[in-house]
Amino acid sequence: MRTFNDAKAIAKSLRNALDEKNIKISHGEGLELVAAGFGFDSWNVLAAKIADEPAPKEGISFGPANPILRIFDVSKAREFYLDFLGFTLDWEHRFGDNFPLYCQVSRSDLTLHLSEHSGDASPGARVYVRMTGIEAFHKELHSQDYRFMKPGLEEAPWGREVTVTDPFSNRITFCES
Repeated sequence: MRTFNDAKAIAKSLRNALDEKNIKISHGEGLELVAAGFGFDSWNVLAAKIADEPAPKEGISFGPANPILRIFDVSKAREFYLDFLGFTLDWEHRFGDNFPLYCQVSRSDLTLHLSEHSGDASPGARVYVRMTGIEAFHKELHSQDYRFMKPGLEEAPWGREVTVTDPFSNRITFCES
């Protein structure tokens, strides 16, 4: 789950997204916008709130897992994850020209890593995602008119599920209890 503790990363993502639309903002302006988005008067107030967060018990804590999914075609991955599922491209990395892509996509509190690197993951992975708003999400997916998939809304003993399969045979099951 993204919180105010992720404010700098959120500000960077915001600057990058605006930059793609030819809207330039400074690092400081990005931080101020994020602070306002979290309901704080300024970045300084938000930064103080972050500093006041208690340290994890015994110095150990875990964040959410970031599944790495193998991809083979960047344009098909963008069509599926960004256009169809509505994720945002947070960042991408290549070690050089004509090298495999490694990137992060996110939506709400879900973050996935996508990789063209052969050693990072195997195609055909399965990811299980707990969520809320499954009916609205199901309707949204159908409104995208993605020609390769029309996922159903299934009833399971543990909740309602929508399962999608990306172009690389990775399956993601979204479930609302």
